[in-house]
Amino acid sequence: MVPLIGGDAFQEVDAVGVTRPIVKHNFLIKNVEDIALTMKKAFHLATTGRPGPVVVDVPKDITAQITEYVWPDKLDIRSYPAVPDADPEQVKKAVDALLRARRPVIYSGGGVLLSNAEDELIKLVRLLGYPCTNTLMGLGAYPHDDPLFIGMLGMHGTYESNMAMHDADLILSVGARFDDRITGETSTFAPNATIVHIDIDPAQIGKNITTQIPLVGDAKQVLQAILAGIRKTKAKPEKTAIKQWWKIIDGWRAKNSYAYDNSSTDIIKPQYVVQKLHQVTGGEAFVTSDVGQHQMFAAQFYGFNKTRRWINSGGLGTMGFGLPAAMGVKVAHPDADVACVTGEGSIVMCIQELSTCKQHDLPIKIINLNNRYLGMVRQWQEFFYDSRYSHSYMDSLPDFTKLAEAYGHVGMQITKPSDVEGALKEAFAMTDRLVFMDFITDQKENVYPMIAAGKPHNEMHLRPESELGNPDLENSDLISKGSAS
Repeated sequence: MVPLIGGDAFQEVDAVGVTRPIVKHNFLIKNVEDIALTMKKAFHLATTGRPGPVVVDVPKDITAQITEYVWPDKLDIRSYPAVPDADPEQVKKAVDALLRARRPVIYSGGGVLLSNAEDELIKLVRLLGYPCTNTLMGLGAYPHDDPLFIGMLGMHGTYESNMAMHDADLILSVGARFDDRITGETSTFAPNATIVHIDIDPAQIGKNITTQIPLVGDAKQVLQAILAGIRKTKAKPEKTAIKQWWKIIDGWRAKNSYAYDNSSTDIIKPQYVVQKLHQVTGGEAFVTSDVGQHQMFAAQFYGFNKTRRWINSGGLGTMGFGLPAAMGVKVAHPDADVACVTGEGSIVMCIQELSTCKQHDLPIKIINLNNRYLGMVRQWQEFFYDSRYSHSYMDSLPDFTKLAEAYGHVGMQITKPSDVEGALKEAFAMTDRLVFMDFITDQKENVYPMIAAGKPHNEMHLRPESELGNPDLENSDLISKGSAS
């Protein structure tokens, strides 16, 4: 209640103070007549510029009051300026730099999806014929099966995308923020590259990586301006240099850095489950994930060709995100296939939402890649702590099949590779039922490639060749170093 604010009343929490560091803005309503205007401001702030959460704290006594509802026609927030159009001079500099580049990379992130700029991104990449890579949050902005796409980059990205970023002489960043999972050690990131950075939030430009050509604005508008500039000029890309650049990239591609040994008839590989998920759903499913190895396997092996089909928690990496996210997607797209790719550690964070799924009839499909470990924690302990495993083994797991059935859903446990495809087909055929598929997977499978924290892009842990079915090869050299120069 407003008169009691600050007096440590029953269950009082300073919601404004607590949330200030983690939201875009927050409001405390002290007058019932302010509700309509405040709500309009809140939704405007949340959905424009760089989107973000807004908290509106409504004290209990305010909710009990009555006022005339008047929705404001206009909105004026003096301290919140409109997003400017791209500076024409900066656009010209970007166009000139793009056309002079000999080893370019176009690097796009979640901002492309937020601004609905995927069409402009595709047009630009194909017009120039340059390699394109997506961040984890940007997957789907450029079609996975397009030959100009060199895969996801970053800590668990492809060998070719990371090597291309390291050796590039120009990087066009569109709606990405150069976070640590992408850059690795910032002092060694793309040491010879001119950086052109497009972002709607000026605070992001130059924050982590020095930018030579900043472009503040909405990604869609800025890309449109760059496309117009390229079409207007008589200059063209350096064809011979670009051809040689692609030859180098194709050499890196030949390593097939996502390869794994799937010859066992007894042990299910998690990658195989995701590949079969793509096959059974025709690549058309909405896929949510939790956080860990299963998240990376989904990102690496599903192959997203459309936007907004990949829903995951990137920046904060929140275990427990996958199931509630899948529920939200199913409400928005009731006729679509919705799959939550999760792990046995993450799914138990919000397992009670199986009850909500039953009550609201949300027939999602849960793909539980169950390796009885906190897989990514175990992988780090193996790689960087001399295999000293601590608190990463899950030895108190429920019977997920029975648990799903207890909530009124369908439960399956799959233990053999030969049963994976059939189980997925059976589950997705049950369009009116939630199906929990508990895939018992290889306990020791790791995610490759991997860039260790603080290492440059050209130092990656690649899968030992002895794990690819040739036991005669040495297993000791995990680090691959390379350069085009």
